[in-house]
Amino acid sequence: MTQPSLPELLHAAVTAVGGTERPGQVAMAEAVAEAIDDGAHLLVQAGTGTGKSLGYLVPALAHGERVVVATATLALQRQLVERDLPRTVEALHPILRRRPEFAMLKGRSNYLCLHRLHEGVPQDEEEGLFDQFEAAAPTSKLGQDLLRLRDWSDETETGDRDDLTPGVSDRAWSQVSVSSRECLGATKCAYGAECFAEAARERAKLAEVIVTNHALLAIDAIEGAPVLPQHEVLIVDEAHELVSRVTGVATGELTPGQVNRAVRRAAKLVNEKAADQLQTAAEGFERLMELALPGRLEEIPEDLGYALMALRDACRTVISAIGSTRDKSVQDEDAVRKQALASVESVHDVAERITHGSEWDVVWYERHEPRGGAAYRHSGASLRVAPMSVSGLLREKLFTDRSVVLTSATLKLGGDFNGVGASLGLGPEGAEGDDLPLWKGVDVGSPFDYPRQGILYVAKHLARPARDGDRKDMLDELTELVQAAGGRTLGLFSSMRAAQLAAEDLRSRIPEYPILLQGEETLGELIKNFAADPQTCLFGTLSLWQGVDVPGPSCQLVVMDKIPFPRPDDPLMSARQKAVEEAGGNGFMAVAATHAALLMAQGAGRLVRASGDRGVVAVLDPRLATARYGSYLKASMPDFWYTTDRNQVRKSLAAIDAAAKQAD
Repeated sequence: MTQPSLPELLHAAVTAVGGTERPGQVAMAEAVAEAIDDGAHLLVQAGTGTGKSLGYLVPALAHGERVVVATATLALQRQLVERDLPRTVEALHPILRRRPEFAMLKGRSNYLCLHRLHEGVPQDEEEGLFDQFEAAAPTSKLGQDLLRLRDWSDETETGDRDDLTPGVSDRAWSQVSVSSRECLGATKCAYGAECFAEAARERAKLAEVIVTNHALLAIDAIEGAPVLPQHEVLIVDEAHELVSRVTGVATGELTPGQVNRAVRRAAKLVNEKAADQLQTAAEGFERLMELALPGRLEEIPEDLGYALMALRDACRTVISAIGSTRDKSVQDEDAVRKQALASVESVHDVAERITHGSEWDVVWYERHEPRGGAAYRHSGASLRVAPMSVSGLLREKLFTDRSVVLTSATLKLGGDFNGVGASLGLGPEGAEGDDLPLWKGVDVGSPFDYPRQGILYVAKHLARPARDGDRKDMLDELTELVQAAGGRTLGLFSSMRAAQLAAEDLRSRIPEYPILLQGEETLGELIKNFAADPQTCLFGTLSLWQGVDVPGPSCQLVVMDKIPFPRPDDPLMSARQKAVEEAGGNGFMAVAATHAALLMAQGAGRLVRASGDRGVVAVLDPRLATARYGSYLKASMPDFWYTTDRNQVRKSLAAIDAAAKQAD
């Protein structure tokens, strides 16, 4: 019997989901199939509207090997599991003569814990557990959330937090969930046979396609024990996010509140000597955290070093004591002990990592404004430690013993894949060596006609932005652009302060155009309201650069206030830049410009989301037109028609606005 062809399979899948085959999608599917067949590695840039999920799912399903698909956002996970995979599997079944199983797998804390739900939550002040449902006032938001969770536990088949609609607060969810460190283990837990997290793992073991998130993929790479089943193919969607997600998982944090919580949880489970040692070490650490430390700690101050060593050693003593003593008077002792152990181990591990002082780690101190009264006075003080780079980790853990496909709408920066490749631990494209995985980059283009659908306007006449300086000329320009567009503006700002100042200023200048500001409502509500009213504008910072998908007339002007370079005092970015320079490279281009290019590519991608969209991306920073690195940044963005003529842009915006009103 002849094997079904890839075009035949792709056509069946696209028809099943009600889509349209596109040349880029076909090219992507062919490249993915070739990479899987050869056991090779592939980077695929596929523009918005390509249909890239089917571009990788169809060849992966056709090949028949187990595949893990890792994504960054919940929206894409849901699309894959609830829409694309069920329809694709059914469409391909008559042709492949098999029906591949698929499953979703997340970290343990994403699933409802039945032990927590039924037995109670360990508390810090007293021994044993307390009933969180009795403790919370039923009229309070927390009480209402907990009651909803208890009712939902009888209905849900997955126990997955993301299946609960509407959602609940983080505080409520923490009462009914556990981390992997806090979990008793299925064999020791009275509810092990019914455990939602264990059931998800069992489903994943039987599935041919496992959909997960970048965070769990990172944990699988970093932790000693694998959490994902063995697989032959790894597909990373939204791959531009991978490095930051892996860095986040590999970052440790130590705060006075966290340490004091560990002290309280362990106090009644260990002997008095061990408890006093940890209490004394915690007080010493807390005193030092109240001082004004510099941002990045290239060398750990002597007194802080002693405090951290004392904390590490006290934690080690407590960990041994918790393991060797038992107290039958403590209600549900195993659960209380497990949570205490998790808290103390977490403190120990970060203190040990900082005192160890690896040259590959960056350590810094942060202080934020307190979030409340006296009980929260230390909430903003923290020590953080992060890897200088995760490229070596990714090269070693990701690109061995399996074929890896990474895809996104923004992987080509400055015209090639090498910048993103380097951040992933890959050498130059086509380079081969003992420790350099061979890979290929493919740009399958976009179904959109960017030069006809969009304009890239750089306000070359504006003054060069100074850090935190007053930019009256920029606000004047922004006001004129918003008026010409009739609202319809997504404002992407390099800081929350800049977004707030702009919103304040324009609300007084042009009150006829409502200005929504990130932080004043949930992100979902803001985007919904922005999409509903074409006259409305939405201003905000980082999450808006990547998280807004509003096709149609509500978003016809995307404004960037300035090139989004990392702040000069960003400890991690500045450390990475310095390391590149010390190795003889161009630290600015490798770190700062690459960071900015990725954000600008993502931000500009907010404009054209459908074939009928028209509009302008306006960059209110003259450096994009005048600086040497400007060409690199422009080459990273969609190929819009480029101009610095402000009058032409205002006329174009007015014409687009008029056409949209006529269409309405």
